Amino acid sequence: MPASMEPRLLRAFVTVAEELHFTRAAMRLYVAQQALSRDVRRLERELGSELFVRTTRQVTLTADGERLLPYARAVLQAQDDLLAAAGQARPLLVDLNSPGLKTPRRVLYRARELTPGHELMARYESGLTRAAGELLAGRLDASFGRFAGLAPALRAGLGHQPVRLEPMAVVLPEDHPLAARAEVPLAALAGETVYAGAGNPRTPEWTDLARQLFDGRGIALAPPAPLAVGDEEFQRIMARTRHPILAVVDFPPLPSTVLRPLVDPVPLSPVSLVWRKGLVHPALDALRRAAADVAEEEGWLRAPHGGWIPASDARAMECR
Repeated sequence: MPASMEPRLLRAFVTVAEELHFTRAAMRLYVAQQALSRDVRRLERELGSELFVRTTRQVTLTADGERLLPYARAVLQAQDDLLAAAGQARPLLVDLNSPGLKTPRRVLYRARELTPGHELMARYESGLTRAAGELLAGRLDASFGRFAGLAPALRAGLGHQPVRLEPMAVVLPEDHPLAARAEVPLAALAGETVYAGAGNPRTPEWTDLARQLFDGRGIALAPPAPLAVGDEEFQRIMARTRHPILAVVDFPPLPSTVLRPLVDPVPLSPVSLVWRKGLVHPALDALRRAAADVAEEEGWLRAPHGGWIPASDARAMECR
């Protein structure tokens, strides 16, 4: 077995072996199915053998997979026992908001490099307000999002570290009149109705940011749409309503749409790393260091000239 093998890869293998279904295994691990499949393929490459037979109807273990399974379980149990003896009995659970968002993913990947002896496991809560409740309940350890947009009662129990002032963008149907532009001035959206998660109980901090941005500019906030859980459902709902969608410049692509940066001014989405006050964990220290390092390398906290951000967020992000 390669000396550099990550426990995460073995845990992915064991979970798929127990479920014999990649979608169910991904849900159990709270990771994207694509990420789980990549981890299993990486383990297969490192071992030089196929572990599963995959068809459109079923997933089964190969003979090599059957042989590996008890050993993989033993390795994971030994790791759990070792961490328990060191006072760290579990992985750090980190919410990345949604699959495909680059900012939290970059920070998580860097943190894993900084602390290979500890496991950082991804979760997807779809919004900081939803994640904040999980943080305070102890069911989650860290998340990312707009800290100033949380209710004061939530903020009181949480710590945060500014990570990025991310330029905002708009997702447009590819046949929309504004889709031909390389950038979309905010004034060009006057008269449009734009979707920004209204009515979604997981993301009121994002809807509030949109409401402040649209105020006085003649841009209407789209009414609540059915709560879409997962990329496929979100794409289906948005394709039906055909509203432009308020997003960020790193928003993952959607079929039959284009992503255009917003300008004049450049609106900024404030992203913080957020955790439960009093939490002590070496992996959290690595996550905070990773956030600071990547933000410095990428210039994520340097606001563009004339950028727009609410005053409350500017204070929280300590930007000038």
